[in-house]
Amino acid sequence: MADESYDVMVIGTSQGGRFLPIDLAKAGRKVALVERGHLGGVCVNSGCTPTKTMVASARAAHQARRGAEYGVRTGPVSVDLAAVRERKRAMVAGARENYASRLPQDGLDLIEGEARFTGPKTVEIALPDGGTREIGAPVIVIDTGTRPRQLTISGAQSVPVLDSTSIMELGELPEHLIILGGGYIGLEFGQMFRRFGSEVTIVQTGPRLLMREDDDVSDEVATLLRDEGITVLTSATPERVEEAGGGRMRLTVRTPDGERRVEGSHLLSAIGRVPNTEALTPVAAGIRLSDNGFIEVDEYLETSVPGVYAMGDVKGGPAFTHLSFDDYRILRTNLLGQGKASTRDRIVPYTVFIDPQLGRVGMTERQAAEQNRSVRVAKLPMSAVIRALETGETRGFMKAVIDADTQQILGAAVLGTEGGEIMTIIQVAMLGELPYPAMANAVFTHPLLAEGLNTLFMSLDAQ
Repeated sequence: MADESYDVMVIGTSQGGRFLPIDLAKAGRKVALVERGHLGGVCVNSGCTPTKTMVASARAAHQARRGAEYGVRTGPVSVDLAAVRERKRAMVAGARENYASRLPQDGLDLIEGEARFTGPKTVEIALPDGGTREIGAPVIVIDTGTRPRQLTISGAQSVPVLDSTSIMELGELPEHLIILGGGYIGLEFGQMFRRFGSEVTIVQTGPRLLMREDDDVSDEVATLLRDEGITVLTSATPERVEEAGGGRMRLTVRTPDGERRVEGSHLLSAIGRVPNTEALTPVAAGIRLSDNGFIEVDEYLETSVPGVYAMGDVKGGPAFTHLSFDDYRILRTNLLGQGKASTRDRIVPYTVFIDPQLGRVGMTERQAAEQNRSVRVAKLPMSAVIRALETGETRGFMKAVIDADTQQILGAAVLGTEGGEIMTIIQVAMLGELPYPAMANAVFTHPLLAEGLNTLFMSLDAQ
């Protein structure tokens, strides 16, 4: 038996875990909220808030260098990375304070410490002062998130290796940043530091960047990055890294053409993330894990132990803050409203915050082919969108996948200025099950980027 008893225990405070305990306490439940680090989880502390703040600084530098294109004269542009870092730190501090100000609530106890299961419904918490508390609850929600995967290639222990958190604490620009990983984290930091003024090389093990995307999307992204002076190496497997003297390091990669060596001043590992489950000892509770250590859940977010749930990145699947928030809505409905909300058939949008953005929702053309769907594909270059021409942001394209029989929109990719915002309009149409002619014939304000959706979907009628 635990020393203390609560109605509900929430372990971790990511996007979902920071709201759910407040709602539960307001509903009269006695709630324990356990957090071992900063409030707010990855999004607030080392994910969305800090990275997008720094992306904005990088875009400002890029636009300043383009001033002459718009008839605006500017002098030489340089970036004070320490000042960028301080702006980022201020944004994070403000987000933390905003959450902390909402936390005080009757019936809600915040317990700082590291939690580990001692049984199906009991947890021991190692407190910062060295003591422990053992608490129990009939309902437990795990929201412990993920962390960067460690680099394990030969020599990685002998050179400094940055991850997606530590790179944001640099106070001086890298001379040459080598990035391992061609997913959205690697690409966002790659373009960011190139625009700050660093030489950048991205090393991708797979044959393309952004392997989830269709070939034409991946290829166009690679072209955009190369046009900005970034070296992109694909089908390149990192084998070892070593000191090269003079504060530099040498990375050896295996390519189809043999070994290749890349020298740089800094190395960023963006090879993925792993779940924060080891210290939690879920096995002691009988909670089933996947082969990769993620907590397995059903469509109602319940684990293999009845009454124990998992939300956010720790349960695997797409690692997006908005999905964590939707997990919160599902649990709030089911725990407070006795509903049966689930993750089944939810439409998952996301945006890669390179510039121009890549907004994505639903099925890719490749996925449709794998399912033997009969589809039609609409595609429109951003150079055909009047607003893009006027603003000088013509890189990229819009693409939509349509069910040939029902005229329903199955998915879309928008690689263009404000691509995430344009994609969201298509997502709303998908939620409302609008057939594509409704988008082709809608009256959109001229001259907005959204007006390009008329042309995109009208192109199907010309096929």
